[in-house]
Amino acid sequence: MHWFIDHAETISPRNIDRIRALGGGIAIQHRMAYQGERFIERYGKAKAEQSPPVKRILAAGVPLGAGTDATRVASYNPFVSLYWLITGKTVGGTTLYTDANRLERMEALRLWTASSAWFSSEQGKKGALAPGQLADLAVLSADYFSIPDEDIKRLESVLTLVGGKTVHAAGEFTALAPPALPVLPAWSPVAKFGGYAAPLAMSGCSCSLF
Repeated sequence: MHWFIDHAETISPRNIDRIRALGGGIAIQHRMAYQGERFIERYGKAKAEQSPPVKRILAAGVPLGAGTDATRVASYNPFVSLYWLITGKTVGGTTLYTDANRLERMEALRLWTASSAWFSSEQGKKGALAPGQLADLAVLSADYFSIPDEDIKRLESVLTLVGGKTVHAAGEFTALAPPALPVLPAWSPVAKFGGYAAPLAMSGCSCSLF
């Protein structure tokens, strides 16, 4: 069993080395994309530039995986997390990281795929498009590697396959979509807005302030 710690937003270089020596890993989440401004307010911009110290962890050779920590402190949208890792920005547009703590697109994607397989002891079984690995995959609405940085957080899956079966289909693949699952809990906003992050079609708005 692989052991690891979560978040590591304020981890010291010494503790990174200790985790490596003990054979552990670090799983990071993108709550700083949502709480970065508050973090700066509380701890200062210099501290925020290495929260978490992604590049230092990778350089130390510690297994590193990325996730969302949803749904309590952040969205479960992976593309917002990728945007944060690549641009170093919060969803509000504040720049947290310098180039020294930002990742290239392939590096960021690996944290979400092949690198994260280490945490479930499934290296070589999932996380890459390779013979013999699980064929769960998503077809995206645009080319992750070529679109402008600001468009990364707007990516969506238009076709998702799990175990060789279509579990989600939209756009040109809508005909392949399975029957919709019931929304649970019933009061979830997803039932009203048509899906996670679905844009609202609004022709106008009448608002009152009390």
